[in-house]
Amino acid sequence: MSVAKVIEINSSSKKSMEDAVQSGIRKAAESVKNIKGAWINEIKVVTSDDGSIIEWRTNMKINFIVD
Repeated sequence: MSVAKVIEINSSSKKSMEDAVQSGIRKAAESVKNIKGAWINEIKVVTSDDGSIIEWRTNMKINFIVD
């Protein structure tokens, strides 16, 4: 039997949404072992006055197996 735990994190990137997700998971992996997946809850963008995207922001839940 295994037990899974879920944590919620926010991450951001000036490059892309995918980079925001990747950087969030990589940062979580520095202190959390056995990450098995993630759910993206929310995607936000910060824009400049002309409407161009300055930063991508994500809110996600990461699940991992507890040792």
